[in-house]
Amino acid sequence: MNINEKKSFDVIVIGGGAAGMMAAITAASNGADTMILEHKDRVGKKILSTGNGKCNYTNELQGVTYYRGDDPAFVLPVMEQFGFEETVSFFEKLGIYPKNRNGYYYPASEQAASVSDVLRMELTFRHVAVVTECELRNISEKKNGFLLETGKGRFSAQKIIFATGLLAAPKTGSDGSAIPLIKAFGHRFSDIVPALTALQCRESFFRQLAGIRTEAEVSLFIAGENIISERGELQLTDYGISGIPVFQVSRFATKALKKKQAVTAQIDFLPRLNEQETEQLFEQRFREYAHGKIADEAMVGLLNHKLSGVLLKEAHISLKKPAEEITKKELLHLVKQCKHMEVCVTGCKSFEQAQVCAGGVHTDEIDPKTMESRLVPNIYFAGEVVDIDGMCGGYNLQWAWSSGYVAGIHAAGSYRTHFCVRCTEK
Repeated sequence: MNINEKKSFDVIVIGGGAAGMMAAITAASNGADTMILEHKDRVGKKILSTGNGKCNYTNELQGVTYYRGDDPAFVLPVMEQFGFEETVSFFEKLGIYPKNRNGYYYPASEQAASVSDVLRMELTFRHVAVVTECELRNISEKKNGFLLETGKGRFSAQKIIFATGLLAAPKTGSDGSAIPLIKAFGHRFSDIVPALTALQCRESFFRQLAGIRTEAEVSLFIAGENIISERGELQLTDYGISGIPVFQVSRFATKALKKKQAVTAQIDFLPRLNEQETEQLFEQRFREYAHGKIADEAMVGLLNHKLSGVLLKEAHISLKKPAEEITKKELLHLVKQCKHMEVCVTGCKSFEQAQVCAGGVHTDEIDPKTMESRLVPNIYFAGEVVDIDGMCGGYNLQWAWSSGYVAGIHAAGSYRTHFCVRCTEK
């Protein structure tokens, strides 16, 4: 766009990520003269890293249980307007043929770039003005709208949509620079912490376990209370624990750590067996099938060898002790370590390494039917900037599409005719 051509718009979307592009496309499709302001060199950069570069853009399993925040039910009126089915249909019409993997939806190309590309093409088709590498310095209210002061001049809008993200992956654009501007309008933020991130633990034995991947169940305890449990492939690192089950519980851990609460995790390395079955298994391995083995040898074939060694040490069993000499009490200690290994969570990886943030603008200050501010008329919100975050599995992108659509269609307001992807008729 030649920024000297036009300075006034019906709707200006601040932020060109997933939510911002959806909001802009929706607003423009419904008759609003729309612009995106993006401070990076291109829109849609964060999308490229989603789903390990394959972009898990939605999930057929939907419901309030897959979303978190101070009020997760906030998502329901939003999803009712634009949910899973609407998302799949929307992207099909843009050219994204879906690949369904057990309810997880990816583009058939298995390239996240395909999703960002079709969105950028639709922005062009809808004549959405896109200004990149544009620093937003100030927003002020004026008669019939807002004045936005940027590094590329002043722009005015009747309505604005904040789709700026928070602090996760700042290199892709979410650097928190818009937070002071939002606060200036009177909005409050709940604590912003990394989510969908790895957790750091105090125990020194993790240095021996770095690189191990194993099925496990991770149970998170805050101040001694079991808050949540998740099962999946656990990744052991030199600093602590990672992998999908850790990502799923991490937002609760980071929130608690922010409040200086005690956080521990219990790891079940044999989640397919209950306590009694595990005890019976060890009786067999250390008694019936011992055949002259030492403790370390009796564990071979059950768990990763390095992990077995640590578990034996934590149960205070010598690796060289003859298996048949291990007492009933020692075996019960080993069962406890395998089923309930407790580690102390001391921190998390930084915002730079987190997939999303937990926290954001308080949802009680936003109308979920429109995504409009309850404090300042004609200001809307979409995406991660709102105090809603999703589980792994396409939920954060679904929230971006849903909230972006609702913000865009209601911001279009009096300009709205109808929403029809790839339709130029009014």
